[in-house]
Amino acid sequence: MSEATQQPETAIPQERLVVTEIPGPRSKEIHARRTRVVPPGVHSVLPVYIDRAHDSILVDVDGNRIIDVCGGIGVTTIGHTDDAVVAAATDQLNRVTHTLFTMTPYEPYVQVAEYLAKHVPGSSEDAPYKTLLMNSGAEAVENGVKIARKYTGRPGVAVLEHGYHGRTMLTSSMNHKGAPYALGYGPRVGDIYRAPNSYPLHDGLTGAEAAARTIAHLEKTAGAADLACLVVEPIQGEGGFIVPADGYLPALAEWCRENGIVFIADEVQAGMARSGAVFSIERFGVQPDIVLSAKGIAGGLPLAGITGRAEIMDKSLPGGLGGTFGGNPVSCAAAVAVFEQIEKNNLLAEAKRIESVFGDGLRALQEKHPAIAEVRGRGAMLAIELTKPGTLEADPELVDRVIAEAAQRGVLLLSTGIYNQGIRFLPSLKMSDALIGDVIAVLDEALTAAGS
Repeated sequence: MSEATQQPETAIPQERLVVTEIPGPRSKEIHARRTRVVPPGVHSVLPVYIDRAHDSILVDVDGNRIIDVCGGIGVTTIGHTDDAVVAAATDQLNRVTHTLFTMTPYEPYVQVAEYLAKHVPGSSEDAPYKTLLMNSGAEAVENGVKIARKYTGRPGVAVLEHGYHGRTMLTSSMNHKGAPYALGYGPRVGDIYRAPNSYPLHDGLTGAEAAARTIAHLEKTAGAADLACLVVEPIQGEGGFIVPADGYLPALAEWCRENGIVFIADEVQAGMARSGAVFSIERFGVQPDIVLSAKGIAGGLPLAGITGRAEIMDKSLPGGLGGTFGGNPVSCAAAVAVFEQIEKNNLLAEAKRIESVFGDGLRALQEKHPAIAEVRGRGAMLAIELTKPGTLEADPELVDRVIAEAAQRGVLLLSTGIYNQGIRFLPSLKMSDALIGDVIAVLDEALTAAGS
C-alpha cells in the first residue's frame, strides 16, 4: 500500500489539481446511471461526482482536486469535514442518534438554543430569545411564518422583490422567481405580498427613499393591519447577493414595530458567521423579532433554527411546534462544534479577512474587465454582477461561459440573481489567501476566455 493510500481521508492537499477533463470519465459514467433513476428536476450545476472533501477542496471520482467557492451554497462555512465537527458527530452517533426531542429530550438541542439566543442582536436576560430546531431553511421559513401568524392573529406575509425562501409550497410562493420553483406546481399560497426592495446598483435610491417605496407599496397592497410578518434576507442570496442601501433595513424594522408586524430576518444563507457577524442583520444595526438559521449551522449536517423573542415563541401551545427529525442529536452535536470553532478560531475576523482579500481581488478584476458592473457583499459572501459593457443589462450568457471556463480549470463557481446576472462566492472562512489568489487568477482567465 502506497504512502498516499495510507494517509487519512482528510489529508487532502489544499491545492487545485486537474488531471482529466471535467467532468471526467468516471463522473460521466455515474451521471449516465443517475439519469435513469433521478428526475431532471433534481438538477446539478456541475455533474462532477465527489468522492471526498476537506477544507476548501473537493476531490472527484476521477482524482481532480477542485476549489470549492460555493460551500454547498453556504453550508460548509468552516470547511468540509472539519475535524472537530466530524469528531463531535461521531461521538454523538455512538451515544444516541434519535429519540425525538418532543418525546425524550437531550442536552445538545439546549446547547444550540443557548448559543443562538446569545448571539441574536439585542438579546439579554430582560429580552430573552427562544429557539425551535428543524431540518432545513425552508422549514425554518415555514415555521417562522406560522409562529408570526399565531402571535399576531393576522394572515398576511410580506416579502421583497428578488427574495428567495425555499422550495416548499409556502416558500416557493414567497420567492420572487416563479420559474422553476413554483411554475406548474398548482395554486400558489395566498396572503403573500411582494414589495420593491433596495437594489442600489439599479435603483439609485438612498436607504430612506427605498424604504419609503417599500412601505408605501405594502400599505397600499396589503394594509399594515393585515400583515403578520415581513420576511427579509438582510443580504439577498439567490436574488443576487444584493446588499441594501444604508438605513433601508432599520427603516423597515421601525415601521414593523410601529404596526405590530413581526420582523423576520431570513439568515439561512447569510448567517452563522459568514458575513463577519454571527447574524448578518447585526451589520445593519437591526434587532429582529425572529431570526432564521440553517445551512452553515451544523457543518454539513441538516439543521435549522427559528429563534424569536420569548413572547412570540411562547404563544404556541404545547405540541404546536416540532417535527420528527427537527433538532436531531447528531446534527445538534455538530452545530455545537461549529459554534466552538467560530469562537475558538475567531472566524468572524476570518470572514472580514476574506471580505478584504477576496474583495480586493475582485475589484482588481473589475478594473480589467468592463463586464463587471459591481463587486458587492459582506464577509465571505461576495458577488460580481456581469452586464453588457456600458449598460446595466444582464448578461446571463457571459455568466454561464465564465462558470464553465472556471470549472474546466478546477474552480467551482455558482451563478446568482433572478436574471442569472451574477457570480457568487461563498468560500470557507478558513480559505487561505493563497487559495483565494488562485481563484482570482482562474476567474481572470475564465473572464478573458469567455470574452468579457
